[in-house]
Amino acid sequence: MPKLLITIDGPAGAGKTTVSRTLADRLCYTYIDTGALYRGVAFEAKTAGISSNDDKQLEDLCRHLELKFIRNEKGTRLFSGATDITNNLRTPDMSMMASAVSARPTVRRALLDVQRKMGAEKAAVFEGRDMGTVVFPEADVKFFLTADLKIRAERRYKELAEKAPQNLKDVEKDMKQRDQNDSTRDTAPLKPADDAVLIDSTDIPVEGVVEKMMVHIKQKLSNL
Repeated sequence: MPKLLITIDGPAGAGKTTVSRTLADRLCYTYIDTGALYRGVAFEAKTAGISSNDDKQLEDLCRHLELKFIRNEKGTRLFSGATDITNNLRTPDMSMMASAVSARPTVRRALLDVQRKMGAEKAAVFEGRDMGTVVFPEADVKFFLTADLKIRAERRYKELAEKAPQNLKDVEKDMKQRDQNDSTRDTAPLKPADDAVLIDSTDIPVEGVVEKMMVHIKQKLSNL
């Protein structure tokens, strides 16, 4: 059976991570969380005391970073060198920092080759914000997953409940601000690719979203 390269883009809280993992498992494909790469840069930048708009220091940082995904008994983890940094990435502060550093052209350039090398052999599901528009414009199947802001905020609020409790209104405010930042940045703004399949997950459970995606994937495979 032909191997496909599949991209799933969309705003925070739309369900990209759960859907992408489920779809990858269904297809026996590799799942790549590209947002984690930017969070990894953000974490290392914050640890080093580097400002999110200091391009020179960010460039130097990225030149020496060794980010890689490793699958172990805890699942797929992001390592920076020999250190597992996964548990440091999913906090409100890191979300905003990641949004800021991902807008810097120097950071996007540094991670572009990393991502493209990961997708060279296909049989992969890439989750992110510009996978179908910038990183893999020739992807076999592209999806853009979205949902109502309030629903997305509630999902993220529940996700953060045990890790970094926050007020629901604050979560929604931060998410709205990140949507604005991501969609209006000059470099690789968040938007659907012209040929992406748009799916609104507001009232659809994960399995329902995956089933919708499978329809398009099966159609693509049947045409190859």
